[in-house]
Amino acid sequence: MTPELHSFLGLTAGGFHRVVYREWLPEGGGRGNGRTVVCVHGLTRNGRDFDALAADLAGAGYRVICPDVVGRGDSDRLADARGYGYPQYLADMAVLIARLDVKQVDWVGTSMGALIGMMLGAQPKTPLRTLVLNDAGAVIPKAALERIAAYVGAEPVFEDFAAAEQFARTTYAGFGQLSDAQWRKLTEVTVLETGNGTYGLNYDPRIADAFKQAELNDVVLWPVWDAVSCPSLILRGAESDLLLDETAQEMTGRGPKAELATIADCAHAPALMDADQIGIIRDWLDAKAP
Repeated sequence: MTPELHSFLGLTAGGFHRVVYREWLPEGGGRGNGRTVVCVHGLTRNGRDFDALAADLAGAGYRVICPDVVGRGDSDRLADARGYGYPQYLADMAVLIARLDVKQVDWVGTSMGALIGMMLGAQPKTPLRTLVLNDAGAVIPKAALERIAAYVGAEPVFEDFAAAEQFARTTYAGFGQLSDAQWRKLTEVTVLETGNGTYGLNYDPRIADAFKQAELNDVVLWPVWDAVSCPSLILRGAESDLLLDETAQEMTGRGPKAELATIADCAHAPALMDADQIGIIRDWLDAKAP
């Protein structure tokens, strides 16, 4: 199954930028079950992270949309790095949803993508009908932000693919116990060839500027979570430092009172490449049929 590649234009004060997304159509053609799932990745990642999940959901009748948030993957890099932040990401995702020509979408977000989903889901007249949060929630601990700040924005050059894969295995060890084939796949979407046989990371390092310029503290988003009303599911890596167990447990009792699935042998964040993890999301979405 091969997705279709599309793009749309987002707008900043400095002009337009192109945002690329992949569309996985329901297997067999047609409208499938009539539902559209939008999958949004983490801070330094891109929409290719969802290839396995998207293929599975498309096979189950869903239309699946996987954007590369601006500054990542195949999307444009911003001329002014000050645009890298949640206001721009929310605006771009609103344009994407409008482009899809649907009244509602089911949202699956990992880390940053989960927070974007929370913020969209908290708005009046939100187009989100359901919300799946992969290892992010109402409190982001300072320690986790410091861990991320230590590597985001680096500009390593890898002499060969093996060196790039070792970087991915180390940096994203929290993704879980992946097979060698899965690590190769993850590395392929993490890096891009620079043209002289070496590899670099597939995102604009300036997305880290906000981390470098701000004093890091716990980020508390309880007012946002309490404003969400759509059915919600939380996936939490059992060893996650970004979504602590006490936060996830509290999220099941307030706001939309999310359901919680804890993923063993994962920290931040479950890779959603494993059949069991994919099955949790698919079965939950199926159970929320209109």
